[in-house]
Amino acid sequence: MSEHRRKPPQPQGGGRAAARRGQSGSSSGRRAAPRGATGSPSDSYGSDSGGEGHTYGSRAEARRAAQRGGGRRAGSAGPGRGRAAPPGRKRIVDYPRHDKYGWRRWMPSWKLVTGLCIAFFGSMVAAAGIGYALVSVPVVAETATAQNNVYYWSDGKQMVATGGERNRQIVNLEQIPKAMQDAVISQENKTFYEDSGIDPRGIARAVFNMAKGGDTQGGSTITQQYVKNAMLDDQSQTVSRKFKEIFVSIKVGATEDKDDILEGYLNSAYYGRGAYGIQAAARAYFDKDALELSEGECAFLSAVLKGATYYDPAGSTSIDPVGATPEANKKRALTQMQDTLDKMVEYERLDPATRAKYTKLPKVQNPRSNTALSGQIGYLVDLAKAYIVNNSEETGVTANQLEQGGYSIHTTFDRKKVKELEKAVQKVYKKNIKPEERPEDTHVQFGGASVNPATGAIEAIYGGTDATKHFTNNADSTGAQVGSTFKPYVLAAAMKWGVRDPDGDPVQAQDERTQVSEKSLYSGKNKLKIKEYDGSVWQNEKGEQWEQVNDGDKSYGEAPDYKIDLREAMRESVNSSFVQLGVDVGLDKVKNSAVDSGLLESSLAGTNYPSFSLGTSTPSAIRMAGSYATFAASGEQRDPFSVKKVTSKDGTVYTHKTQTEQAFTALVADNVTDVLKTVVEEGTGTNAQLEGREVAGKTGTTDGNKSAWFVGYTPQLSTAISMFRYPDDETIKNREFLEMYGTGAQDSIHGASFPSHIWADYMEDALKGQKPEPFPTPEPIGEIVNDTPSPTATPSPTETEEETPSASPTPSEPEPETSSPSPTETDTCGPFDFNCEEEGDDTGGTGPGGADAGGTDGGVTSSPSASESEEEDDSRGNGNGNGGFLEGPTG
Repeated sequence: MSEHRRKPPQPQGGGRAAARRGQSGSSSGRRAAPRGATGSPSDSYGSDSGGEGHTYGSRAEARRAAQRGGGRRAGSAGPGRGRAAPPGRKRIVDYPRHDKYGWRRWMPSWKLVTGLCIAFFGSMVAAAGIGYALVSVPVVAETATAQNNVYYWSDGKQMVATGGERNRQIVNLEQIPKAMQDAVISQENKTFYEDSGIDPRGIARAVFNMAKGGDTQGGSTITQQYVKNAMLDDQSQTVSRKFKEIFVSIKVGATEDKDDILEGYLNSAYYGRGAYGIQAAARAYFDKDALELSEGECAFLSAVLKGATYYDPAGSTSIDPVGATPEANKKRALTQMQDTLDKMVEYERLDPATRAKYTKLPKVQNPRSNTALSGQIGYLVDLAKAYIVNNSEETGVTANQLEQGGYSIHTTFDRKKVKELEKAVQKVYKKNIKPEERPEDTHVQFGGASVNPATGAIEAIYGGTDATKHFTNNADSTGAQVGSTFKPYVLAAAMKWGVRDPDGDPVQAQDERTQVSEKSLYSGKNKLKIKEYDGSVWQNEKGEQWEQVNDGDKSYGEAPDYKIDLREAMRESVNSSFVQLGVDVGLDKVKNSAVDSGLLESSLAGTNYPSFSLGTSTPSAIRMAGSYATFAASGEQRDPFSVKKVTSKDGTVYTHKTQTEQAFTALVADNVTDVLKTVVEEGTGTNAQLEGREVAGKTGTTDGNKSAWFVGYTPQLSTAISMFRYPDDETIKNREFLEMYGTGAQDSIHGASFPSHIWADYMEDALKGQKPEPFPTPEPIGEIVNDTPSPTATPSPTETEEETPSASPTPSEPEPETSSPSPTETDTCGPFDFNCEEEGDDTGGTGPGGADAGGTDGGVTSSPSASESEEEDDSRGNGNGNGGFLEGPTG
C-alpha cells in the first residue's frame, strides 16, 4: 500500500485544535470550556450518542466560542469548568471599543460622544473668552491721521506729496445731522439700536466667501463696519482678521453706547475724494459743515459709503474706464439715494412731504481742491494710482491701503518731457483756437502720450488743460476714434499672415496664404466695390454691397484698374486700397495684429464691416503710442507702465519687471516702419519731419471730422497726439463728439494739421541732446500680389491730406451700380449712402467705408445697417473697456 495515504477526514466538532483548546482549558482551569462542551477531549469531536455536546461547524466558530467561554466568571461555570481570566486594564478612552466586534467596535459610545462635545464646546468658550479679553475697543482719534503718499519723477526728484491732505475731522454726534444718522441706519442697519453688534449670517457668508477665495464682503452691521474702519493696522482679508473683527465687535457692542458707536462710524468711514469722516465729506462734496447738510445731501453721502469709485458723480475712469464713468456713477448714485430716502420714509424716519423735495442728485463741487494737483500733476498721479490699484496682485497694494498712505511711488514720468508736451499743446491752442471769437473753436481738446520703445515706460502725457478743472485724462480714455492711424495694423497683418488663397478653403493655414510685399498692387479707385477674398462682392446680411469712398472722392492710379502699390496707398492714406487689403487678409487677422502690437481688445470695434480697417476703434493715446513703439522696437512688444518702484517704511513693496513679447518678426516690423517713413518724408505727414532724424508715422482723421490724430516715432520715442471737440459741461444732456469744420479757422481738421505740428514741436525738444539713431534697413518681404503691369501717376508731396492730388475717373466712366437704398438727408451720411460725400482725412465720410460705420465695444457707434443713421454715445470712456491704459496691467 502506498505511503501517500489519503488524509483522514477532519472531525465535525471544530477540529483537533478546538479539542486541544478544550482539553487545555479543562486541565489548567485558566479558560472555561466552550458552552455545551462536556469537558472530555472526545466530546469536542462530537458523537452520535445524542449527548449535550454542541457541534461547531468550523475552526473559526470553535475559536470564537472558546473566546466567549473564556470571558465568563469562574462562578458561572458548571461543574468541572475552569475559572475565567480577569478583565484587562480599563482604558481612559475606550475606542475602538474592546467588548464589541465587527463594525460595532468602531461605533463610539454615547458617553464618548457626550464627552467630546463637552470638551469641544468648552475649548471654544475658553478660546472666545481669551480672544474677548485680548482685544481692545478702538478709539477713532488714534486712527484719524492718514499719511501722505509721495510721488517722484523718473529722476528721483519729488513730484508731489498727496493722499493725506484731507484727514479725518472728528465731530460730536450733536454736530452730525439727524438726517445723516437716519439715512445710514435706514440703508445699512435698520436694527442698529436693537442688535448685539454682529450679524451671524453676514459673518457666515463672509467666511464662506473667503473659503472660496472671494471677498469677505465686509461687516454687515454698523458696529462691524466701524470696527473694520478703525482697524487700520490690519486691512488684510483673512479668516484670522475676520475673527478678530468679530471679537472686537462683540466687545464694542457690549461695552459701548450705541450713539458712541454711530458717532465713531460716521467719523471713520471713507467717503471718497480723500475724505474720512462726515465733516471732511461735507467739505469735499458740498463745501459746507456737516450740520448744514440737507436730507437729500445726507442720503447722497450714505450712498457714497457703498464705494466712492462707483458712486462719486465725477466718476473714477482712472480706476474703471467702463463701469465708473461720470454718467454711470450719477445713475447709480441717484438710484441708491432715492432708495435710501424711500427707506427713511418706510421706517418713519422722514416724512413724505420732505422726501418729495429730493428727486435729483444734489450739485457737488470740483473733486480736486488740492492745488498741488493742478496742471498735469493730477493726471500723472491718477495714472500712477490706477496702475498700482489695477495691478494690486503684482504691486501688493490695494486701493484701501493706498488711501491710508505711507508709500513712496517712483514713476516713469520725465519732468522735462511732460513740460515740453504741455508747452507744445498750449502753443497751438493759443495761436489757433479762439473760443471767444468762433463757435467752432469751443470744446476743443487735446490728448497725448509718449512711450519709450525700449522699456514701455510712459515718459510723458498731456491729459487736458488742468486736472483740477478738466477731470477726464485725455491721454488715457476719451472714446475718440483713431481713423487712419489704424492702417499700419492692416499692413502688418498682410506681411505677417498674408492674404488668403481665393481658391482655397475659408479657413486658411499660414503656409496656404501669400505673404504680402509693400510692392503689392491694390486699387485706389474711389467708390470701389469691395470684394470678398474669393472674388465675390462683399454683402451684408441684407444683401447690400459696400463701396468704399476715398477722401474728397478722389481716385488714385490710372484707369481702368487704378492700381497703386501699398507704399503709395499708405503715403496718401487711400481708403479703398486698405479696406480691400483688410478683407483679403481677414479682419480677424487685422484685429489680432492690433492686439499683438499692444492695443487692448476691449477698445477695438467689431469686425463685421470692412470699415474696421479704417480705424473705427477707440484706443487711448497711451496705447497708440505703446503700440507704435512695438514697430519702433522691431516687433518687440512691451506693455506701457507708469510706476517703476513702490516703497514703504517696511522697505521695497514693488519693483517693475519689463516683460517682452515678440509681436512681429523684425522683418515684418521693420518693413512696416520703412513704409511709414514714406508717409513723413513725402506723404500726408510731412509736417512731422524732424531735422536730422528719421521719423515714421501716420496721420488719421475720422468720419465727420470729429477727431484727428498723428502717431509717430523715432527709434528712441513713440508719441501719439489726438484732437477732438467734446463738451466738458456735464449739465449738457446727450453729449457727443462735435464736428471740427471751421475749427482753428481751418476748413477741416486733419491729422496732418494741428496734431502733427504739436507732435513735431514736442519731439524736437524732447529728443534734444539725444544722438539721432537710424531705423534698421529691412530685407525684402513677401510676394507682389496682383502684379499686373499698370502705369500709375504718383502725386507730388503735399502738406495736407485733403490737397492730395489724384487721377480722377474719366467722364465716360459709369458710376458703380449698387443695390443699396438711396441716401436720405441727415447731418451725417448713412452707412450705405454710397453717393454721400464728406470731407475728412482718410476715412472718406460716413457712407460705406466711413470711419463710424463699424461697430465698437465701447459705446461710440454700433455696426450700421442700411436703415440706421450714425450715432455717437455720450460715454466717452467706454470705448476703452478697463480704462484704456489703466485696463490691464497699464498705468
